Amino acid sequence: MTQYLDFEKPLSEIEGKAEELRAMARADDKIDVSKEAGQLDVKARDMLTTLYKGLTPWQKAQVARHADRPHCKDYIEALFTDWTPLAGDRNFADDHAIMGGLARMDGRSVMVIGHEKGHDTRTRIERNFGMARPEGYRKAIRLMEMADRFGLPVVTLIDTPGAYPGKGAEERGQSEAIARSTQTCLRLGVPLISVIVGEGGSGGAVAFATANRVAMLEHSIYSVISPEGCASILWKDADKMREAAEALRLTAQDLLKLGVIDRIVPEPLGGAHRDRTATLNSVGQAISALLGEFDGQDADVIRTARRKKFLGMGAKGLAA
Repeated sequence: MTQYLDFEKPLSEIEGKAEELRAMARADDKIDVSKEAGQLDVKARDMLTTLYKGLTPWQKAQVARHADRPHCKDYIEALFTDWTPLAGDRNFADDHAIMGGLARMDGRSVMVIGHEKGHDTRTRIERNFGMARPEGYRKAIRLMEMADRFGLPVVTLIDTPGAYPGKGAEERGQSEAIARSTQTCLRLGVPLISVIVGEGGSGGAVAFATANRVAMLEHSIYSVISPEGCASILWKDADKMREAAEALRLTAQDLLKLGVIDRIVPEPLGGAHRDRTATLNSVGQAISALLGEFDGQDADVIRTARRKKFLGMGAKGLAA
């Protein structure tokens, strides 16, 4: 069953009526509702096109958080072969919010690391809703260093509201683990490709996205803080999240203009959750193309280009 977002309620009524007609036809094969249902389908598609043509930043944030959106596990299963998961930080525990392991993509061996939110109540709790603890970032550091040692490109799939802010995580060095993960990204001599497939929240996302190339799905978001958190700090009112979303410039379109990301991956009409297969294929094509840009480049060139990219970020606006 389709889960509708707040701004999609008019659409839900039309698609609901079309489904009611089809249910009547299934119950009685003498009833022909194909014409009426078809007209409602056309009306629904036109409305969907209109709705998604002018999404506000806050509406994009809602789409990016949609429960049915493909997550890291879905991408790994669809795009990679010979997946061999690797677990643990060799210090404290294995963080289930972070998936990581060896795989092959188009015949190329790669290291894949990503946030996993889960798909139902049980798995969301198990995965901590994609919010990693220090051991998750230390696991990622271990896997990135392994990839560097064996000359394997690293692909990161980002989908997190942010690093977990709990007491235990802070006691175990959350900020230090995030900083070291970011530092490790900068030190890699192999290509690092990052794709923000849902939410890219704060340092929890940057720790995986300090990459040679950063791509974003069309309706994903990437920001220093959530709109709700920003509104609570600036206006002492979380209900001003719409204004905060506008101010944060968190959409893929804004971030491409600012030079923060390098590529936007188109989504199917109505968002990634409406056609998961098409979304998975689009992301796979983008990753393959971005990895191909680094064929034949040596470690020093790859590392230096990545560092220059981030050191120069914002300099253009500063000079103006």
